[in-house]
Amino acid sequence: MTIASVETVPWDDVRTVFGNRGDPHRCWCQFFKLPNKAWETAEPAQCEQLLQDQVRAHDPAPGVIAYQGDEPVGWCAVEPRPNYPRLRRAKVVTEGSRQDADDASVWAVTCFVVRVGFRRHGIAADLLAGAVEQARRLGARVIEGYPVDTAERVKAPAAELYHGTVSLFLGAGFEVVARPTGDRAVVELVL
Repeated sequence: MTIASVETVPWDDVRTVFGNRGDPHRCWCQFFKLPNKAWETAEPAQCEQLLQDQVRAHDPAPGVIAYQGDEPVGWCAVEPRPNYPRLRRAKVVTEGSRQDADDASVWAVTCFVVRVGFRRHGIAADLLAGAVEQARRLGARVIEGYPVDTAERVKAPAAELYHGTVSLFLGAGFEVVARPTGDRAVVELVL
């Protein structure tokens, strides 16, 4: 498995990972960035263009892509937390984070996408390791995640697992710092 920063890969590889249907194709990792009204009216093509613009801006690159050989198979979004305005209002974050919302040295892992046919093979763990490495390299002090606890929510639908799972983050060395809801946690890794 190879993990690459998204600004170094062909855009067609990003398109392959996000696909042409389903939640990733609809969102393009814009849900935590757009205001409610803009999100409600945004079309997939607009969201794709926004992500492409964010990648080109290198402010910083907003995530990493996983490759199995030459095949792009997954995505993980990771950026400074202030780049995600919607996190300021998310109950899981407002009731669980110990970090200052304006601190750009605090990074957030907000989304995982693994292509159908490649799931349940440890790709999310490789993506998380790559996201941590990218954040560390670019000056992060702390990385947060907001995963689902599948021990508490055994039948969590796949569409809600884009946050990652508590066990995934714990396996990468993160620690649970809060449980603002019964099935969600805030996890931290201090670098």
